[in-house]
Amino acid sequence: MLKAIKKLVKVLPKKALKTFTTDRGKEFACYKEVEKLNIKVYFTDAYAAWQRGSNENSNGLLREYYPKKTDLGQISNDDLIKKLILLNSRPRKCLNWDNPFNLFLKEVSHLD
Repeated sequence: MLKAIKKLVKVLPKKALKTFTTDRGKEFACYKEVEKLNIKVYFTDAYAAWQRGSNENSNGLLREYYPKKTDLGQISNDDLIKKLILLNSRPRKCLNWDNPFNLFLKEVSHLD
């Protein structure tokens, strides 16, 4: 996870990554190193999925392509990227029928 975050820090405007909110999974055991990158890490309470609502929603959408118990380690990066592009290009009612990708690009274009 730290390796991926460091890659993001290199390519995104400095203000694009302010915080991470995560559960207490081992993938964020590196949280102290992440915070050294000036990114605050928040942990949700145990069994409180609603504290990460948009993350849980995204996981549900991803399950349309990869059902539960799918070994994500067997999914190629190219396939995963294609699915993520499809999901993030999908208009969402909660975003006034815009899509996450467009809104993210608009947001980061105003940073730095």
